[in-house]
Amino acid sequence: MTINERKNILKKELEQNKGIFRLLTAWVARTLLLPGRRLKLDPRDLYAYGAERGPLCERWMASTGMADNGPLTIENEGLSFIGIGGGKKKMLLKEAIEIMGGEILGDYIMNKYRGLTAFAKFYDFARPIPHHVHLMEKDASAVGVTPKPESYFFPVQLNSINYRGDYTFFGLEPGTTKEDVMKCLQNWGKGGDNSILELSRAYKLKLGTGWDVPAGILHAPGSLVTYEPQRVSDISLFMQSMVYDKYIERDLLTKFVPEGKQYDFEYIVNVLDWEANLDPEFKKHYYHEPVSIKGMDEMKDKGYFERWISYGSDEFSSKELTVLPGRTVAIKDDWAYGLIMMEGYGNINGVQIETPSIIHYGDITSDEMFVTIGAAQKGVEIKNLSNYSNLVMFKHFGPESSPDIQ
Repeated sequence: MTINERKNILKKELEQNKGIFRLLTAWVARTLLLPGRRLKLDPRDLYAYGAERGPLCERWMASTGMADNGPLTIENEGLSFIGIGGGKKKMLLKEAIEIMGGEILGDYIMNKYRGLTAFAKFYDFARPIPHHVHLMEKDASAVGVTPKPESYFFPVQLNSINYRGDYTFFGLEPGTTKEDVMKCLQNWGKGGDNSILELSRAYKLKLGTGWDVPAGILHAPGSLVTYEPQRVSDISLFMQSMVYDKYIERDLLTKFVPEGKQYDFEYIVNVLDWEANLDPEFKKHYYHEPVSIKGMDEMKDKGYFERWISYGSDEFSSKELTVLPGRTVAIKDDWAYGLIMMEGYGNINGVQIETPSIIHYGDITSDEMFVTIGAAQKGVEIKNLSNYSNLVMFKHFGPESSPDIQ
């Protein structure tokens, strides 16, 4: 099929859906930790990629980047597909942007960023994730990868179970030295846990709130299902050798370290943003309560309200939109965005949207969409078809979308 033929298919889809693409569910498997089983996936499909690949414990949304599971990575793992004709056919969102990115993201974004540089995911583990860091630009470029700033929001809709691990370690205690961290790394595999969490501080997680996590900051995320807008990247340096008696292979510490530096502990500790990690007011600077958008009372009169739930990064942002029962609203945004339904059902520009109670692997769902820049700026019409329940969605945006919130 030629580029023009594919472009015509995409244009027809956008005409029928008034500027909106339906996105198919993109699952990612991980072998590192136990699954939390809270992403609505049919439990019989938890190991749909095969037991050796690990359980499906992440869902990637509006993604144009592949997951990195080493040799276990399957074809197109983590990439979002557009469902064409109600899902009868499909095309990669990444491919669609390559063909007609200006019409999907806008000429400004395409000229400056060459594509969609951010996406969002849900991750779901029954145990905390090991203390790790995502590389900053200076270290990522040295090994040919992309930095990975990210943010967290803990949705109430997916967290009826917390596995008693609803706390996250962030950064390092003020006064911690590079030598302290190097000693932990040198003790990898010697008698069990390398005790790096003893150098950090745990924060109790609160449902309906979140955190901004720039690259360079150590973090050991807790066991809550987490909504995570982030830059397109899948890189981590794990610095904790054991979690709940689960040994972490040392390769996960050095996978993104330049050749010859795998035992250069001074090099490894210098990938950390030491100023940020030792910030004595870490929570003040990185913890985020939702922020209501100005004119909340006026919005409610019109049948909806919106809150910023991810903000502070130049790379991405996210809003929570609530449409009140039985109401029809018109919503404008400056940028294209992906959306995921969290509660209720209705339609957007006439396209059915609903929140499934269970998802069978391979099912075509109506809970994930992509709104192109033309539709976003013109304004989409959203109808809540329930007379009793709210319609709630998360909307994830790309670079330069974050509000100026002090």
